[in-house]
Amino acid sequence: MAYTQQPMANPGMQVHGGNRNANNVPVSSDGTRDWSHGLFDCCGDAGTCIVACCCPCITYGQVKRRYEHLHTKGYPDPERGGFCTSDCMIHGCISMFGFGWIMQMMNRSSIRGRYNIGGGGVGDCCSAFCCTPCELTQESREIELEENTCHKQG
Repeated sequence: MAYTQQPMANPGMQVHGGNRNANNVPVSSDGTRDWSHGLFDCCGDAGTCIVACCCPCITYGQVKRRYEHLHTKGYPDPERGGFCTSDCMIHGCISMFGFGWIMQMMNRSSIRGRYNIGGGGVGDCCSAFCCTPCELTQESREIELEENTCHKQG
């Protein structure tokens, strides 16, 4: 039996997942791509960048929660990451001793894996340690692209 049309979603069905390369960034021969926005393109979302400069624990907590919500549920967090999450508090506490960048480095690695973004631990470490506001803003913008495509699909 030959089908001439792809099955369509029923009104009760939800389409999850989003487009993990919403800007259609070219993919290299090894299957990875670059970030959708450059590390120093943080002024493209000045609000997030300002919060990340003044209180990186808030931005970190929001990015982590939004990432985990997309990863586990397949659609955007309705609270957009909330304000003061447990991850935010933990990040704030260990940042007092200068180690908040370690949590950021691990989260950055998870985000790179989800979006097939090239790079490695050394780059994650350097960007988290040296460029905290830019790094957090870049991750937030990457997640926002998927959230926007999920809204269009769902």
